[in-house]
Amino acid sequence: GGAMSFLKRFSPPAEGVRHQQPDTEAVLAGRTLGAGTLYIAESRLSWLENSGVGFSLDYPTISLHAVSRDLSAYPWEHLYVMVNAKFEEEETKEAPMAEGEEEEDSDDDAEPIAEFRFVPSDKSALEAMFSAMCECQALHPDPDDDDSDNDYEGEEYDVEARELEQGDIPSFYTYEEGLSHLTAEGQATLERLEGMLAQSVSAQYNMAGVRTEDSIREFEDGMEVDIAPVVAGQFEDAEVDH
Repeated sequence: GGAMSFLKRFSPPAEGVRHQQPDTEAVLAGRTLGAGTLYIAESRLSWLENSGVGFSLDYPTISLHAVSRDLSAYPWEHLYVMVNAKFEEEETKEAPMAEGEEEEDSDDDAEPIAEFRFVPSDKSALEAMFSAMCECQALHPDPDDDDSDNDYEGEEYDVEARELEQGDIPSFYTYEEGLSHLTAEGQATLERLEGMLAQSVSAQYNMAGVRTEDSIREFEDGMEVDIAPVVAGQFEDAEVDH
């Protein structure tokens, strides 16, 4: 087939190339784009056909890369790259998915996904290609990737910030310090809890027939409020400290 509409003419990347693999076939969604050179550079992943046209992928859009050796899935060993993006030629492609492999996320609101396969004529290069991809991907941590919070191991991961986000106050903070470390959300929760506590306290005293304003005032002054023993007669199961 002729060149796909998204293929552009550009110069191969000159710097930060971690790996360059000549004579590599690029396949998009099961259709070959031809043979060319794959450049795994620090800024982006580029593939250039021998005629000089090709495409580039930004690392933040690459959601998965893997070495595929399962010849039943695809007849040649290759580097598999899944991208969160649409490529123009796919819109027109009405071919059914291979064995319904992606039926369930063909909803309209599903994220667009493109599957590239890079098939080197020299398959012994696959490990080096994969390692270079890992190194470059690590240079581009994804800021809005919430799914991988738990297994994220990059150096930029701030454990302390993550804990504060969860609202865990280490016990050695004073109360005031702790408050200033809480996120707004945590603070709102705290105020809500305090409100509920005050309500339940006033409800208790109402029940006991004590005047509410006094008891709350005394409660806040930190004085112990002695509820009259009579209460025990009114509420048989209430436990009362004398």
